[in-house]
Amino acid sequence: MFIEQPARFLRWLYPHALWRMDPRQRSVYLTFDDGPIPEATPYILDVLDSLDIKATFFMVGDNARRYPHLLEEVRRRGHRIGNHTYNHIGGFRWFSWKYLGNVQRAEEILHTGKLFRPPHGWMKLMQYRVMRSTGWRVVMWDLVTRDYSNRLTPEEVLANVKRYARNGSIITFHDSLKSIDKLRIILPEALRWLKAQGYEFRVFD
Repeated sequence: MFIEQPARFLRWLYPHALWRMDPRQRSVYLTFDDGPIPEATPYILDVLDSLDIKATFFMVGDNARRYPHLLEEVRRRGHRIGNHTYNHIGGFRWFSWKYLGNVQRAEEILHTGKLFRPPHGWMKLMQYRVMRSTGWRVVMWDLVTRDYSNRLTPEEVLANVKRYARNGSIITFHDSLKSIDKLRIILPEALRWLKAQGYEFRVFD
């Protein structure tokens, strides 16, 4: 559970980040990280279309540069775009000015309206504070499915969704090479299950 749902101390470190949306509403916020890539993103888009669901894609700027048609296709189908840095870099390993420059470089391609998720869910407090003070909304998660893990079966990823989803959950999947084989098996079932539980799917304003 420490991995699937973030510990309280993480929420305390970044108190104004979005970890969970309104718990009074029967809704979830579906997110996909690390794309877009041709091996994963088109399949996910087709599944979302088939179930009339909108999601937020936190994109790596360099991937969007290499596959601009996928960036535009995600946007054309009515999904929200978020910034996930240009090179999928972790904030702790970079000087703040370099990290923030990497975010801005991605933003010049993505045009997200300052919606950001830090890779790995970590960033230096200085980076976080500067982004907050310059109008960025930092989105974390309430449930990470661990679809990227080679230690989990597709069925275990699905079980994580069923166990931890709740009102207001920000749910994280990945449109990545590490995740796509599992998602081809369980993504439609996971989304149908969430619908059957009465959840509405929302995106960030």
